[in-house]
Amino acid sequence: MSLGYAEKLSFIEDVGQVGMTEFFDSAHVLQDKIEQLAKLIEKSRHLVVFTGAGISTSCGIPDFRGPKGIWTLQREGKPLPEASLPFHRAMPSMTHMALVGLEKAGILKFVISQNVDGLHLRSGIPREKLAELHGNSFMETCPSCGAEYYRDFELETIGLKETSRRCSDEKCGAKLRDTVLDWEDALPPKEMNLAEKHCRMGDLVLCLGTSLQITPACNLPLKSLRGGGKIVIVNLQKTPKDKKASLVIHGFVDKVIAGVMELLNMKIPPYIRIDLFQTILSQSLSSDKKFVNWTIRIASVHGLSAPLPFIKSVEVSFSNNQNYKEATLDTQPFLLKRRTVLTETFEIFLNLKFSYGCGCLNTRIEIPFNFQDSIEGFKLDKNATLEKMRDAAIEDSKCGQNAVVERKTILVPKSETTVHAIVTNVKTFDYQLSNGDMKPMKEGLNGLKTTRKQRSKGRKRKTRL
Repeated sequence: MSLGYAEKLSFIEDVGQVGMTEFFDSAHVLQDKIEQLAKLIEKSRHLVVFTGAGISTSCGIPDFRGPKGIWTLQREGKPLPEASLPFHRAMPSMTHMALVGLEKAGILKFVISQNVDGLHLRSGIPREKLAELHGNSFMETCPSCGAEYYRDFELETIGLKETSRRCSDEKCGAKLRDTVLDWEDALPPKEMNLAEKHCRMGDLVLCLGTSLQITPACNLPLKSLRGGGKIVIVNLQKTPKDKKASLVIHGFVDKVIAGVMELLNMKIPPYIRIDLFQTILSQSLSSDKKFVNWTIRIASVHGLSAPLPFIKSVEVSFSNNQNYKEATLDTQPFLLKRRTVLTETFEIFLNLKFSYGCGCLNTRIEIPFNFQDSIEGFKLDKNATLEKMRDAAIEDSKCGQNAVVERKTILVPKSETTVHAIVTNVKTFDYQLSNGDMKPMKEGLNGLKTTRKQRSKGRKRKTRL
């Protein structure tokens, strides 16, 4: 989790059991259990996955209750752990992406998450197949019309508070709120109802990386039992629900899921991150009509005042460099003002330097400048454009590819707003296990080879129905 998120929570003395002992199944036992889990998944007709902080520790995000968890160290008076990456640059784990593969294959029907790191959405799990019980540090919602806004920066508040932005629907315009719950906030009914519905329908509920201590969320998997469903728990610590489970696996989640995917003859899809930003070129004639006063701005697609966290600095140069001085923009807002002769035409080169956590150092964008020329606006099929970029990134095994997805023009005063997409991370997964014990099943699926913490007794997170 984000250390900032933990610090934003209201103080509570009883955070439940922390510093929990970790257990590891022997290699032979672990192999046997992975094979059992693979068979259960293969036979499942309505697989539901329930995730906790343990699914994200391999992403560089500390957990809460483990030996080096945030609350464990706090209780011991030790310094808090440091995240290996900025929260907004954390990348989905092998397990996150394996779940995407299972969902695309039609096997995984629904994901229920107690995490606020947004990695399930970022990995590619469809929003309609995901319940985020405790919210999302990158999601704002409109309390009036219900619209959701997924940001590339961590929101400044938690506790369902108003943020500094408004709903972009012209008919609405209400102030947006963050979606992350504080201790006494009620679980969102929409998320909870969907989670409960799918647990009741589930013939297999797979719990990954969760101590199953938070009520009422921890009781959701049990609802599958009434319909004859089974529960499998993969966690390094023992949980209060272990006795209800058909199978309990003590091992690293990534290793377990990697073994399952190998046995099912399924590939784990790569993770490709594509970020968006906009360039705004504004132009106006000088009073004597001999010069053009112009401004180039590099900004977030979420608004001019929103942060642009994945760009560290911008180097601006020109095709006619002997006449125009280069500039380096290293503080936000990234803005450059210049004056040129009316008849001049040239190219503006933007060398974008990426922030820490991006997979490449920089990329270059070219913007044509011609005040006397009229450029028409357009809007491409965004999904198709992004899919082509993903394919190219996979083929090239690198990031930095960029494309224009939209351009809006205004004639008076003249301005061009262009939305750019850039591949900023490429991460592939090799799930071959070093011990060589895993043997793929002869036939794959369908016959083809192919509140966060426990409260003291009686204190439960509110659920409004």
